[in-house]
Amino acid sequence: MCYVAGLSVRVKYCSKHNHPQTIHLYSKIRPKKTHILNCSGSTCTYRTVPPGSILPWRFFSCKEGTKIPSKRKQNTAITTSELLYKNLLKSEQENWNDISARYKDMTERIKEKLEELHNKYTFNSESPRIRFGENVYFEENGCIFLSKADDDEGNADILFSTEDLGFSDAFIQRIRISPDQRYMAISLKSENSEEAICVIMKLGHFPVMEKVIPSVFSFEWATNDVLYYTSQKNLKCQNVFMTTFTNQKHTKLVYTEQDARFFVDIYCTKDRRFLTINSNSKTTSEVWLVDCRQPSKLPALVQARTKGVIYHVEHRNDELYILTTYGEPAEYKLMKAPVASSGMENWQLVYALEKKTKLVDLEMFSDHCIMFLKIAGHLYLNVISFDSHSVQSIKLPTWACEFELESHPEHTTSTCYFQLTSPVHPPKRFAYSFKENNLIEQAVQEVPIITNCHTTRLLAKSKDETSVPITVFHNMNSKELHRKPLLVHVYGAYGIDFNMGFKEEKLMLIEEGWVLAYCHVRGGGELGLSWHKDGCQHNKLKGLHDLKACIMLLHELGFSQPKYTALAAASAGGVLAGALCNTDPELIRAMVLQAPFVDVLNTMMKTHLPLTIEEQEEWGNPLADEKCMKYIKSYCPYQNIKTQCYPSVFITAYENDQRIPLTGVLRYIQKLRKAALDHASRTSKKGNWIPNIILDIRANGSHCDSSWEDSLHEVARHLAFLNKELEEVCHLQHHSKSCK
Repeated sequence: MCYVAGLSVRVKYCSKHNHPQTIHLYSKIRPKKTHILNCSGSTCTYRTVPPGSILPWRFFSCKEGTKIPSKRKQNTAITTSELLYKNLLKSEQENWNDISARYKDMTERIKEKLEELHNKYTFNSESPRIRFGENVYFEENGCIFLSKADDDEGNADILFSTEDLGFSDAFIQRIRISPDQRYMAISLKSENSEEAICVIMKLGHFPVMEKVIPSVFSFEWATNDVLYYTSQKNLKCQNVFMTTFTNQKHTKLVYTEQDARFFVDIYCTKDRRFLTINSNSKTTSEVWLVDCRQPSKLPALVQARTKGVIYHVEHRNDELYILTTYGEPAEYKLMKAPVASSGMENWQLVYALEKKTKLVDLEMFSDHCIMFLKIAGHLYLNVISFDSHSVQSIKLPTWACEFELESHPEHTTSTCYFQLTSPVHPPKRFAYSFKENNLIEQAVQEVPIITNCHTTRLLAKSKDETSVPITVFHNMNSKELHRKPLLVHVYGAYGIDFNMGFKEEKLMLIEEGWVLAYCHVRGGGELGLSWHKDGCQHNKLKGLHDLKACIMLLHELGFSQPKYTALAAASAGGVLAGALCNTDPELIRAMVLQAPFVDVLNTMMKTHLPLTIEEQEEWGNPLADEKCMKYIKSYCPYQNIKTQCYPSVFITAYENDQRIPLTGVLRYIQKLRKAALDHASRTSKKGNWIPNIILDIRANGSHCDSSWEDSLHEVARHLAFLNKELEEVCHLQHHSKSCK
């Protein structure tokens, strides 16, 4: 059932995640010229993460250290640990240098093709615009520009550049402009660091750098000269500060979060009436309000944190609109309450979603609320009218797999602009008109329509009979699909669904006859909050069973076969991918992993790592619960490596990765390679196939960011590896012994 209060409903669907988090699996290619901004003043709500990202901002850190009481023993342990780490690192680097030459020529050819596709399909891309009255601000190539809204000639003045500020190696991550446009706050981040700095510029004919604040995560202007910001340390945000730019300049601590499981950020309501201080764990929320009319007044609590209840807040007409999991069923609901009495006992239901519905985004306007939904793999636009108390639902084109909300001129706008895309379809621009009550496809783009690619949605029956969605892309002109190479994607963690946005390499694979499959297994967020809950902690094995069922169904339906099948995963997706290699290696021929989490048990046993305590809500606490320890050990990729025939594996890891411990990846690759070689030596016969187990450790880049050149190289190397591995099948299939 869909619960509705005071609304006449044309259809029933609805859901939400206040700050959408997207995951870029396998690919990290991003545009050369622009970095996606998280821009906001009174007018811009562009909230996607940079295309180079493969994870949201909270996952594991590799800043390891060992606490040992004896000083002598501590020095010895650290020396031994560091020596072992350096030896393993050197060994893998030498191994990569020896083996990389075999992929060099194919890598270069793939890079040329990807650059060609990139230039073809990104000609119309531009940075998001931030509009204030007649002024429009935007960023390009590290420069901040100012133009006039009614200037059809495209004239723009450069205000300043990152190079002018002395930060030529950093990119602009987000922008905030004060309401009177006297100040601009920007965050600058390098590609090898997780932490950003905030630079405050005083605008005018000659902009002046007013202040630099180190280690900042989020920031918002409360008034013309009062800025709130959160500080970041060891991947944690727990302190909120207020700084003023009046004659009496000062900075003071406003809020401190004491619970290590919680992460604090700041958001400005769409009407700029309040700043919200949001303290969130993975299962529980608490929000405090800062009155923008009285920014020095102490923040007011909306509702004290209640275990298992998530909520996020917007504001309209002296009422708080609260997106929350409170009540049954435990999916998101839109509720409201007076600002003066915002406690849970006063929350009134406005709209509730059905089970197995994913709310991708929600946007508030003066008289409407728009919800972007995924239901059974299809995209919907739900428009709630606060004036007519009605809901309109629009099913979007079947080829579309992903939304991308564009910036808006102001919250009183009459039109909502967004883009639709899929891994193999370049973005198409659409507009929904509140006045006309209809959806309009914008005809400004000249992107060729992809007519030879077919999108198929399947359901696989898992071990417990649960239906698991699969999205499949293949060339409609392809014959004998069972002989075509298949690339399977998996993630299944943190309630996050795949980023199904356009990627040049996916289109290239389709054009070359590949089949692409995305397995939406439990643990991810594709079917709502319950889908995540059913695949985390003591349910993690369900995701593994789902993945196996998906691959088996694909093969049964004639989409390729095991010897032509490869598996791709990134970060936490490495848990399920690595587990499948241990339990059912015969299902795939090759696997590519990007910064994979493959040593779950050892990582979760180290509470001194900055994010381990926070991650207990996803994986459990093996130190406090012996059953949890045994359960993690039952599926952990590193713990379950055994002497058997493995698929070929290519892993990319980063020296500067603060989220996935590199030591765990090194241990995993060494143990995996030894097991594969031991099996080959025990079953040595003429023509016996030995898998390639390769680790490419990148000195540049990090878990969340790499340069255009580095990410292009990385994707090209992955594809070259897969092509080489699957090409060899044709030569070996008559001579090699089956791994089964």
